[in-house]
Formats: sequence, C-alpha cells, structure tokens
Amino acid sequence: MSGQQMAREFTAQMSVRDGRWRLYVALMNTTDAWPEHRFGRTVPTFTDRTDALSVLGFEPVPGAEWTWTEYSETPDNPASAVVLIAAIRVRSWSGVSV
Repeated sequence: MSGQQMAREFTAQMSVRDGRWRLYVALMNTTDAWPEHRFGRTVPTFTDRTDALSVLGFEPVPGAEWTWTEYSETPDNPASAVVLIAAIRVRSWSGVSV
C-alpha cells in the first residue's frame, strides 16, 4: 500500500448494563485498554453508534452490518434476564496504534 499501513480490523460490541448502553472495541492479544463509549438509557441509533466509533478512531468495515445476539444472564435458567449484545466488524482509521 505504498508506505501506508493497512487498517487493522477488530470487533466492536455494544451491550447494556444497569440500563445504560456502552460500546467498546475488543483489542484482542494486547494489554491496551479497550476503547469505550457510554450512552444513556435509550438504545443508540445506527448514527449514534457510527458517531461513537468515529470518536474512538474506528469505522465499520465496508459492507459490515450490526448483528444482535441474545444471552441469558444465568445460563440454564430460562427465566433469567436477557442480555443483548450487538457486534460489528470495524477498522481503525485514525492512526490509532493498536
């Protein structure tokens, strides 16, 4: 890429705890703190999420879409509270050294 370093890809995830949403980029195989953005109590819109990623120095990989997964807070208990986790592939664009 003629002197330019290729953008590295990561997984960004969004989850809710205590009624507040947070978005973070999972930086595997590193001791660096994971970049994180906290939202309020409403579900962040697509634009809110994209803007938060941008502030953190990332953008969705072209063609990537958010996927939503449902987990039980207490495995093997069908009455357990549900935890939603959203994920999307992202790439660093701002020279973030990760």
